[in-house]
Amino acid sequence: MASRLFPLDALRALAAQLIVLHHLSVYGPIAEAMHGLFPLLSGWLYDYGRMAVQVFLVLGGYLSARALSAQESQLHRSAPALLAQRYWRLVPPFMAAVGLTLLASWLVAPLLPELVPAQIRLTQVLAHALLLHDLMAVEALTVGAWYVAIDFQLFALLLLVMWLLRCLPLGRAVRQWMAPAVVGALCAASLLKFNRMADLDAYAIYFFGAYGLGVLLCWCQGWAPAARRAGLLALGALMVAALALQFRERLVVAALTAAVIALWRGGAMPAWFQHRGQAGVQTLARHAYALFLVHFPVCLLVNALYEHRAESPAPMLDALAPLALVAAWALSNVAAVPFHRWIEAPLLRWRPSATALPARVAVR
Repeated sequence: MASRLFPLDALRALAAQLIVLHHLSVYGPIAEAMHGLFPLLSGWLYDYGRMAVQVFLVLGGYLSARALSAQESQLHRSAPALLAQRYWRLVPPFMAAVGLTLLASWLVAPLLPELVPAQIRLTQVLAHALLLHDLMAVEALTVGAWYVAIDFQLFALLLLVMWLLRCLPLGRAVRQWMAPAVVGALCAASLLKFNRMADLDAYAIYFFGAYGLGVLLCWCQGWAPAARRAGLLALGALMVAALALQFRERLVVAALTAAVIALWRGGAMPAWFQHRGQAGVQTLARHAYALFLVHFPVCLLVNALYEHRAESPAPMLDALAPLALVAAWALSNVAAVPFHRWIEAPLLRWRPSATALPARVAVR
């Protein structure tokens, strides 16, 4: 039997790979050569690969709701520690990856000056460490930096809502329906209004539609069957209304992600997959954040090697482009393993102490 969390692992692993391939189709001479050789494939990765972020948003909401719900009775006193844990989970590995990117940038600057920062200031580094780089309009030092800040903002917003409700003198039954009502209102406001305002894309409310969808989906799964069906129908109606108001392909991806999670029922799988395939998917999912953080330095180095061959005959250089892209993708996955083992995982063990979160959730 497959784990209930298997679809989350599978979606997370797939989304991480798509993000890497998207960035390889955007940055550097390899991307330029691939657009000339395979315009349809490169164009698809360029336009649609980035929408895998919606998968991370829905999964992030689902897993955060699952973790915080397990801590709900403790939130009135453990909220600051939980927020500190989330910051520690995200930022030290992120800053380690920023350091690797700056080292790679220094190495490739003579060959790829357009891909590296013109100058690096201490305030710029501090803005990244405080996750304020987009709010301060500071140039990002690595790709995907915006998502780390948004992830923290979204978690903080959900934690704030649940903490405020816990602090109010409400009965358990009232609190149980108020939390979905408040999160549902924020989710609807995002989908129907704020997600249509591109100048808000540095703020959590812009992305809370997909994130809140994951939160509400998690809570729905703990309800009685009739209430669960009503909740899922309400979520479906909200997504239809948002798409009717303004069709956004990213919302379609978020809705499909939620549908996979909601409809997953597990079931028997071939023995070979249970023993190997499922473990492989779980490994890819466990390394997803490390892959997200470390792939850009690898992308820079492989692009620099490819650019170094620019004096080769054009046909030979074109033939090298697909090989270079595959090499960058494969090496990124390889690099994610030691990054997770020697940087991300040890930092996670040193996180600030607080009431323990469920182990499966805390390491996402």
